Amino acid sequence: MDFGLTEEQRMIVDTTRTFVETELYPHEQRVERTGVLPLELIREIQQKAIAAGLYAANMPVEVGGAGLDTLSWLLYEKELGRANYALHWTCVARPSNILLAGNAEQRERYLMPCIRGETWDCLAMTEPGAGSDLRGMKASARQDGGDWVLNGTKHFISHADLAGFAIVFMASGEEQSPKGAKKLITAFFVDKGTPGFTVREGYRNVSHRGYTNAVLEFDDCRVPAANVLGEVHKGFEVANSWLGATRLQVASTCLGRAQRALGHAISYAAERKQFGQQIGKFQGVSFKLADMAMELKAAELLTREAAWKYDQGTVTEADMSMAKLKATEVLAMVADEAIQIHGGMGLMDELPLERIWRDSRVERIWEGTSEIQRHIISRELLRAVGG
Repeated sequence: MDFGLTEEQRMIVDTTRTFVETELYPHEQRVERTGVLPLELIREIQQKAIAAGLYAANMPVEVGGAGLDTLSWLLYEKELGRANYALHWTCVARPSNILLAGNAEQRERYLMPCIRGETWDCLAMTEPGAGSDLRGMKASARQDGGDWVLNGTKHFISHADLAGFAIVFMASGEEQSPKGAKKLITAFFVDKGTPGFTVREGYRNVSHRGYTNAVLEFDDCRVPAANVLGEVHKGFEVANSWLGATRLQVASTCLGRAQRALGHAISYAAERKQFGQQIGKFQGVSFKLADMAMELKAAELLTREAAWKYDQGTVTEADMSMAKLKATEVLAMVADEAIQIHGGMGLMDELPLERIWRDSRVERIWEGTSEIQRHIISRELLRAVGG
């Protein structure tokens, strides 16, 4: 594994960082203080991102994306992650790569408008009674002639208010397993405006202001068989094939925020004086900086290794779980210590630290909680010895 970056990768980092600092940073306070990301601002930044070649850069070249390898993509994600989440996710959108699982007609209908910036997708799995345990979902789909009828509720569905359609996972049957009956899952495209499909305002969230969540309700919502994504009863296979790398995406955006927080802490420790000297000279502060830098580097190396192995075809579930677990927990530590170094000023919204601190909390929950990541890692360790 080569730890150096290619000239192209350095250009990606520099281009993305410049865009983030000039086009996203200036709007952060407005979004943080109001909790609103106006559509006109989204469209303004979106057009600049498209012109800069940063929009939908996670997509392959053949569908209009940048065709980045996994490491380059994660370097790009890290730079975007420095900014307010709503700004970078909505205005510099990266359509879910699960859309690539669609057939030619589905790609044209759903994927291409997302890449062109005409709409957004949203992914609906979580239910009020089924989070990490997706087999426990109660929302259901039953076949009726050439259609499927959907019923049930999904919640915590990110940016569903903006999305033109949802990719919805529903229990569509059961099969017997050694541990008893097990639900079969099917994924569906459901267009906004379909009768029986309602998008309701979600919950107020301490993390990621301006980045909304919604409750999706399905009441005898009828969709044609052509709207099945992948194969009937094979929704888990579709999700596992296309969504695994999202853990690496979360890890990378966390690294960007942690690096920004560390940068503020280092600058403040060098500038702030108490008792006649820079506070960075005091061991209580200098050791914090050393630990923050060391843990951040460890998280970055785990993430880069997983990215490299992903492109080699050798990555494991544990590799991606380790990266996600380490990066999210390091972000929480770095954000907290950066505030401690700043003292009272760290909690004021003139600085991005209190926002980074708040935002860090959700990262250990979504895309698989820290406990789920530890379960995945330990399960792989035990399987190697027959456990």
